[in-house]
Order: sequence, then C-alpha cells, then structure tokens
Amino acid sequence: MSNLELNRYELMWMMVLFDLPVIEKKERKAATDFRNFLLDNGFSMVQYSIYTKLFSGKDACEKYYKLIVNNLPPSGKVDILTITDKQYSNIISYSSGDKIEKKAPEQLMLF
Repeated sequence: MSNLELNRYELMWMMVLFDLPVIEKKERKAATDFRNFLLDNGFSMVQYSIYTKLFSGKDACEKYYKLIVNNLPPSGKVDILTITDKQYSNIISYSSGDKIEKKAPEQLMLF
C-alpha cells in the first residue's frame, strides 16, 4: 500500500452542517457571521449550509471543534461530522441531474 493510500485513511474531512433561522435581521446576521467564520478558518462551502475542511488527522480536528463551539450562533442546529478521506472519496454528487466528477482536493497536494 502506498503512502498516499495510508494517508487517505489518516486524513480527516470535517463537515459542518447547519440549519439556522434567518427570519429576523438579527438571525440573518448571526447566520452570515457563522458562515464567514467558517470561510475565514479555511472551510469550503459544499452547499449553502454544508462546509468542509481537510485535516491531517483526528487530533488536528480537536482545535476546530472548540473553535466552532465558541462561535456557534445563539439559535439553530449545527452538526459536526468527521470522516476519513477514503470515505469522503466515495461521495457521489449530482447537479441538475448530471454526475459531478470529483477532483483531488488542493490540500491533498501539500502532502
């Protein structure tokens, strides 16, 4: 097994999924601030309320668990999911009925 294959089981994707209220102006600002917080910390938007970031391992995720918790909006639901790069590579995506071919993430090229 190559080093890349070993790393695919060690590399971790953190997914932050959320459903935040946006009816009141204050709620919209909190939701926007949370999205901007994720973007400012290196997360990429997959869908409007799903953001991902690649980490070198489970231990590297720990710092971000705390950062996210410290920046949660006052209301709404936020889930944090971590999966291996190997598991993430099994995602099948479609847009408007067309299958989207996955490209290796730019972060992976650093290893």
